[in-house]
Amino acid sequence: MPDEQRGKSNYHTHALARGLLVLETVAGRRDPATLTEIHETSGLPKSTIVRLLSALVEEDYLVRVDERPSYRLGHKVMALANSFMETLSVPELARQHLVSLAAETRQTANLAVLDGTHVLHVAVEHPARPLRLDASVGDRAVPYATGLGKVLLAGLSVDEVGAHLPPIPWIPATQTTITNPQQLEPVIAGVRRQGYAYDDEEWDEGLRCMAVPVAANGTTLAALSISGAAGEFSDDVRPRFLELLQTTADSLAHDATIVAALTSAPRPRG
Repeated sequence: MPDEQRGKSNYHTHALARGLLVLETVAGRRDPATLTEIHETSGLPKSTIVRLLSALVEEDYLVRVDERPSYRLGHKVMALANSFMETLSVPELARQHLVSLAAETRQTANLAVLDGTHVLHVAVEHPARPLRLDASVGDRAVPYATGLGKVLLAGLSVDEVGAHLPPIPWIPATQTTITNPQQLEPVIAGVRRQGYAYDDEEWDEGLRCMAVPVAANGTTLAALSISGAAGEFSDDVRPRFLELLQTTADSLAHDATIVAALTSAPRPRG
């Protein structure tokens, strides 16, 4: 490439990077950002910022809202964000994380969110073995009888929990199913303290489950679990299972794209 063309390419790349920095600066504020605030945050010269702001406003990526002047994001940024969110698939994004967890534990790996008074499976991966829990994306369960549900309820405030429980009476699925809010309350408190939940044949006889939260910025976005035959969740293997669950949950929580996808997944509603 001739020096002249290379110089133009570098100039345009530099200008684009500065324009994106201005957009990120405006997006990072709750209120409209003034020229001075953009200058102080970005470190760019005010003369450069003025030119970039003019171009971004002209193309509808920013909107000038007053005479200070100050700016907020424009509709084209929202269109880009919506397009990005529409392309996110939780099962696809989480697949490799869950595949590894299922392979290492030889149990079914599940990722779920609260949807009203139900737990909704949004990603499932099975181990490569004939004997396994047969769960699927879209499966629903009651939160009080599952490890996933207990973790998700524990991520709510005490006042919010009741809105995500079905009306009494609760029909027991097995002999160990919790059947009323009074029994559930200390269990949820224990999950908050210890950071994980255990389902001891409460949803289905012969099956056990361990679950942990997937949390970002102090908010529980989802619950991650492994489920399988009760006999394979003995006391000596559960510490290893818990360590693998927590490692996988941390990996999910540190993946910005997965966090965005989980944020757009069905959220708790009363």
